[in-house]
Amino acid sequence: MTASTDEDTARTLSGRRRWLALVVLSVGQLMVALDATVVNVALPTIQRELHFSQASLAWVVNAYLITFGGLLLLAGRLGDLVGRKRLFLIGLGAFCASSMLCGVASSAAMLVASRFLQGASAAMMSSMVLGTLSPMFPEPKERTRALSVFAAVTLGGASLGLPIGGGLIELSWHWIFFINVPFGLTALVMSARLLEPHVGLGIREGADVLGALLVTSAPMLVVYALIETSGDGWGSVETIGLFAGSAALVGLFVFVESHVRTPLIPLRIFRHHNLVSANIVRFLYPIGAFGLNFIGSQYLQFVVGYNPLRSGLAFIPNSLLIGVISLLGVPVLLGRVGPKPLILTGLTLIIGGLLVFSRAPVHAHYVTDVLPALLLIGTGFALVFTPTVGVALSDVAPDEAGLVSGLTNVSVQMGGSIGVALLASVSASRTTRLLAEHVSRTAARAAGYHFGFRVAAVCSAVALAVAVVALRPRSAAGVELTDRSDALPVLE
Repeated sequence: MTASTDEDTARTLSGRRRWLALVVLSVGQLMVALDATVVNVALPTIQRELHFSQASLAWVVNAYLITFGGLLLLAGRLGDLVGRKRLFLIGLGAFCASSMLCGVASSAAMLVASRFLQGASAAMMSSMVLGTLSPMFPEPKERTRALSVFAAVTLGGASLGLPIGGGLIELSWHWIFFINVPFGLTALVMSARLLEPHVGLGIREGADVLGALLVTSAPMLVVYALIETSGDGWGSVETIGLFAGSAALVGLFVFVESHVRTPLIPLRIFRHHNLVSANIVRFLYPIGAFGLNFIGSQYLQFVVGYNPLRSGLAFIPNSLLIGVISLLGVPVLLGRVGPKPLILTGLTLIIGGLLVFSRAPVHAHYVTDVLPALLLIGTGFALVFTPTVGVALSDVAPDEAGLVSGLTNVSVQMGGSIGVALLASVSASRTTRLLAEHVSRTAARAAGYHFGFRVAAVCSAVALAVAVVALRPRSAAGVELTDRSDALPVLE
């Protein structure tokens, strides 16, 4: 065998190893994306078996979203310090363990605590994927293909969570968590063999742990306050105190970030007008998108009478539409009309879909009462997702792209978690009031969910107003994401 043949064989094997490593990273990202949404369809069953109240049920979703979003930036920094491969393996192993704990949970407290651990593990995994993937594909064409696979897995995983959850719940709700374990352990073994080691800067370089704790604690306290309003009321001393405490935590976070040597979020980044405006939009619009999954699946089961499988299958058109439009439609439309028209159109469609859902009757027909809302919200979601990242990046320096991308992801996760708590609270409060007036339970639940959809529509309308007034993208295309692999969003 000649020397050139040996080199060709080695290059081929190296290429195969890189693509196998991409598969492993994609499996990890798929689990992260699925677990953000898969639990929604199981909520009614979990509520009955573990005795959650209607409002406190939001913790099953929010325990994951808050820790995931709040720890993303810290996890990214830790990966730079201790090595990306090492942190990915730690996160993947912890995700398997916390998934097992979720699956065996026998009480509400145990499940919520395990979901907190799952969210923290997901942050470690997800924050490392793009930083690990990009150096493996230095050639632009191959990198584009690899990133396309990653985007498809991310969007597909998040979108298909409800249908997949509907199928697994036929076995038991525990299986929506147990299913992670065999896939995760396989990915863990393969990752250890396939991923190239990365030497970190060393822990002495420092990480803003206090900032990460504050940016996680503040929204957690807001969520707790919102959930408590369903019992204490908005004007109670307890509620006002909790909101004041969360505001104090935000103030302390700003103080810390302005004084530490390596801040989690350098405050200078907020001088960029488009960054601030786009992140306000990305904070508000997930209230409708996440709310659709949260109270929409409950509406179909508690009010219309669907079983979990049928409820999950009902969301398939929404899932397919998000995937197709995001991967095929949005890149073309961005080049033709720019990001702002897409964002405005998407937000308008989300508002329309939420209002349609808010009028769905107790004896709803899927084709006429539910499907139109799902299609409107799915289309709107796809049109807003990527363009808002592009606008946020449009006036920042290339060396700030990774930080800004991380911040846009945090905005979505925090907005979604606070939104789920808000909708859980207002819908539960409306239901409780109607039950006290001797309205039937089904009708009271329906009215509560309808009110939640209307509140979500108002939040999306505020996002639309901000987009109309404040977004000022600098270019027609608005994004350069194909050349900024570290700026791609990691979860939605």
